[in-house]
Amino acid sequence: MNRRIFLPIVTATALAEQGIEERGTGMNRDALHVELGRRYRFAASHRLHSPHLSEEENYRVFGKCANPYGHGHNYVLEVSLSGRIDPATGMIANLADLDAFVEQQVLEQFDHRSLNEEVAAFREKVPTTENLCIEIFCRLQNFPHARLEPVRIQETGNNSFEYAGNTEGNHS
Repeated sequence: MNRRIFLPIVTATALAEQGIEERGTGMNRDALHVELGRRYRFAASHRLHSPHLSEEENYRVFGKCANPYGHGHNYVLEVSLSGRIDPATGMIANLADLDAFVEQQVLEQFDHRSLNEEVAAFREKVPTTENLCIEIFCRLQNFPHARLEPVRIQETGNNSFEYAGNTEGNHS
């Protein structure tokens, strides 16, 4: 199964406060803020269940997702990176390097797995897609060739989650 969708998304926005200048546009290539987006697919199952809650409470909180046999999703993962454009390659990151990193850090670990039973991070933590998004961000934040921006996971056509690392303040 091909788990990658080969649709790189690249956007560039000029940062005027950095004195941008590029041929005929007044923009400097080194001062551009460029983001690269890449989509990946993986399938995994999970059961939403907390050992801190009774069975009745689990069913009340998680509904049908608390069923003891679990259920699965075909997730779409969107990884965003930013960085300077390398003058030699014209890229902020080589897609082959990114693909290999995501394959090793995420896809090999999660694809066609039971998150509760086969992923150590979820043996004690409820594998909600919110928690999955945070876990994937943590696994990808050390990509050596560019800065990790928000990670987004689409769980269903109606549900998606995004995480961009720790932020100051708490929105309760």
